Amino acid sequence: MTVFILNLWVFMEILFLMIICSVSLAVIFLIIFIIGARKGQFEDDESPAVRMLFDDEIKTEEEPAAPQKK
Repeated sequence: MTVFILNLWVFMEILFLMIICSVSLAVIFLIIFIIGARKGQFEDDESPAVRMLFDDEIKTEEEPAAPQKK
């Protein structure tokens, strides 16, 4: 019976340690997210990857008109 209680205590210590580590890691990520949000990291709605898709529209506007056949 004492071995079972000892194993249960070790299991509970590990469980408490895992909970503390996971909550600490979550708080660190939350702080990093808040710092990024305050500095404007997430305010770019149209990123360069999306702007690349619209390059063709800009390029076609800049092309000279084709000469008309007579």
